Amino acid sequence: MTGRLRGAVCGMVAAGFGIAVAELIAAAARPGAGPLVVVGGAVIDATPTPVKEFAVRELGTNDKPVLLSVISLVLLLLAVVTGMLGARRRRAIPVGTGVLGVVGVAAALSRPAAVVWDGIPALAGAVVAGATLWWLLRPRTVAKAAAPEAPVAATKAPVAETEVPVAAPVVPETGFDRRLVLRLGMLAAGAGVAEFGALGITGQRDKALGNSREALELPAAADPAPPLPGGIAPGFTTANSTFYRVDTALTVPRIDPATWSLRIHGMVDREIELSLADLLRRPLIERDITVNCVSNEVGGPYIGTARWLGVPLAALLREAGVQAGADQIVARSVEGMTIGTPVVTALDGRDTMLAVGMNGEPLPLEHGFPVRMLTPGLYGYAGACKWVTELELTTFDRFDAYWVERGWGAEGTVKTASRIDKPKPFARMAAGPVTVAGVAWAQQRGIGKVEVSVDGGAWSEAELLPTASIDTWVQWRYSWKASAGPHSLAVRATDKTGAVQPEQRATPFPDGATGWHTVTVTVG
Repeated sequence: MTGRLRGAVCGMVAAGFGIAVAELIAAAARPGAGPLVVVGGAVIDATPTPVKEFAVRELGTNDKPVLLSVISLVLLLLAVVTGMLGARRRRAIPVGTGVLGVVGVAAALSRPAAVVWDGIPALAGAVVAGATLWWLLRPRTVAKAAAPEAPVAATKAPVAETEVPVAAPVVPETGFDRRLVLRLGMLAAGAGVAEFGALGITGQRDKALGNSREALELPAAADPAPPLPGGIAPGFTTANSTFYRVDTALTVPRIDPATWSLRIHGMVDREIELSLADLLRRPLIERDITVNCVSNEVGGPYIGTARWLGVPLAALLREAGVQAGADQIVARSVEGMTIGTPVVTALDGRDTMLAVGMNGEPLPLEHGFPVRMLTPGLYGYAGACKWVTELELTTFDRFDAYWVERGWGAEGTVKTASRIDKPKPFARMAAGPVTVAGVAWAQQRGIGKVEVSVDGGAWSEAELLPTASIDTWVQWRYSWKASAGPHSLAVRATDKTGAVQPEQRATPFPDGATGWHTVTVTVG
């Protein structure tokens, strides 16, 4: 094995062993502080908004696994380089692994909810990786047998009967090293055991949390939602399993409902702290509400409707006593995310709530269990904090929440929009009657009408199906007499204030996408 190849292989194995140890420590002591996750979180925070939008648009919910895979690949390459350099100059080993350790610790401590102990897994992983690589790259030497001496001609001088032994010269061995292969195999097995242990600890914790979630009995709503009206089409309510998820959490936070608490403080007359049991003893409301992400492109999938159960936020704020001048609620999640919501949207009569249930069951883990905030009429980044643990009353002048700090609009009002769901883009169909259908939304305003245009022609009004409230989307359908050839179908909506969905296309940044959704089809 050549020196470079030996160094590269040793670097990879040492790094893998160090990371596995770090993940085991994190799983046992500080869940969420594993080096891959904390570095990934720091990368997300530092990524420019256009790159974030590209990732959400092109990768969807796969953006997080892709990011973790890229980080792992970069770490692997750095480990290879460190190993190759260390095979030639051993002082490169502590330098290389030390740099990686410093990066990991800095990333861990940069997280919004970090404590000093969060840097321990990354530090321990770097130390283990460095020590392992130093051990693997020890110079391997063997004794070289001395060459036989040439015979000496006989002389008259007496020859001593004893000889002084001469040590054989020691030279590096460059051949196959079975002991190194054995060590590499043992370390790879050790890394597997450590990773298996980390997964086992995480699995046990998840199982216990799942049992706690399943055992949680949600009270009946004091103010239940009315039954959905007759005449709605299938798909009006989005199942929990298919409801979109867009957030910055690389791993879903695991929160024990028995220890969860909510603190309401800041510009209030009385600070309030509530346990989950305290919250569930309060009167609950049940509402059908459509939630959508500001990252949703025109015609995009990041929108869904569910029946939510929760505590009205207005009552809690009035109990705390909102002080004059407070115009922003800063919601903080357990992992440190901040969402800024206008105070007025919690007090103007809309059903802003601290949700505990979704479609008849406790919140799924990935959707904010045990409690999330929900604000009808606002995009998620401005009113739907998951895993919420804190509400601070302050002002927009004093504090910029996470997304506002990155250039997104502070208000986050949902724009009037519509989407064609049927037929799908590039569909092929027979000539004759074709049903064009989709959804339109303008939460807190309601949809007044939806119109369809074929091939850029006149707008024809579509039929609006019954809906639950102004806080949900509206299903619509239009009967089109399709003729042979390629066609373009466009849709636009008008809300109940008379505002028409604008034609001009705009990207989601900084306050939501605009434009007419258009699909191209072929009629045979």
